[in-house]
Amino acid sequence: MKLIVRIALSSLLAAAALPAVAALGGDAASVQSDGASLKSAVRVTASAGYAVHEMASPAGIVVREFVGTDGRVFAVSWHGIGNPDLRQVLGSYYARYEQGSALALHSSHRQLVISLADFRFENAGRQRGGFAGRAWVPAMLPATFSTDDLK
Repeated sequence: MKLIVRIALSSLLAAAALPAVAALGGDAASVQSDGASLKSAVRVTASAGYAVHEMASPAGIVVREFVGTDGRVFAVSWHGIGNPDLRQVLGSYYARYEQGSALALHSSHRQLVISLADFRFENAGRQRGGFAGRAWVPAMLPATFSTDDLK
């Protein structure tokens, strides 16, 4: 029981410390102002056909948003001491996450994989070892992008 309370509290605190981010499938126009208002620097790295917007929370959670030339977020990844607020990161795809998690393939109690035609989600972690995850919309992936780039 104590372990469950610790995990829930740690996840809540980590999520609360994460800066606002543009949601999967959403417009990335607000990322810079969100980062500035929350005193979190946004680092942007350009690649062929997309850009990576990276923000780190004071609590140590790093979120990367992969933004296409149309300005929409087609993928996200994260790592750190906990998971980010998945409602915020997944946006309208959070409903697909909820649907898929009921049917998901759990290879262990520390890993969750959801593979739907229009949404892919992978998350793994240990409370003491950290968490890492990624999600993407297959139909939105640029031709120059590989899911191996989701680090």
